Amino acid sequence: MESSSGARRQATRQRLYEAAVTLIAEKGFSATTVDEIADRAGVAKGTVYYNFKSKTELFEELLRHGVGLLTASLRTAAEETAARGGSRVEALDAMIRAGLVFIDRYPAFTQLYVAELWRTNRAWQSTLLVVRREAVAVVEGVIEEGVAGGELSEEIDVPLTAAALVGMVLVAALDWQAFQPERSIDDVHSALSLLLRGRVSGR
Repeated sequence: MESSSGARRQATRQRLYEAAVTLIAEKGFSATTVDEIADRAGVAKGTVYYNFKSKTELFEELLRHGVGLLTASLRTAAEETAARGGSRVEALDAMIRAGLVFIDRYPAFTQLYVAELWRTNRAWQSTLLVVRREAVAVVEGVIEEGVAGGELSEEIDVPLTAAALVGMVLVAALDWQAFQPERSIDDVHSALSLLLRGRVSGR
């Protein structure tokens, strides 16, 4: 069982993550100061440095933490589908929904993550690639099982298809929130579900 001091530290780190992600989404990484992060989180500046060696380390851990939550939610969606005897396509569909739910809950983090993926000069680039790999690997695993079981075509390029599914959910969800916020999560999920099931061509 986690000690009360461990639980307190975890809660503090969570507050710092939330403060950092909203500030950096608003102002950018360079313009955000440790003082502002501490102030937004309601903690002393020293508390930031007690938990993280630097602003860069805080952001790196934030990326690791956020993508870790996304990966866990994708894995849970796949496992729950398998537990009730669902197909691999149903598992992928459940993962799309889990991704949308995550993005709806953490929109600022998602915006940051997508923006940072395309930068190449950041100190945390290698960390970002590692955590992205973990998220995509969960999707790859389900696709590979679907191919092995004859449910999905053997012609599928597994790594590219997994990356495309993750990318589709991320970009479509950001578009939904920025430009079509009146649409419900069920509505957006239904549209992406049609894409997954290959029914866009109308055949």
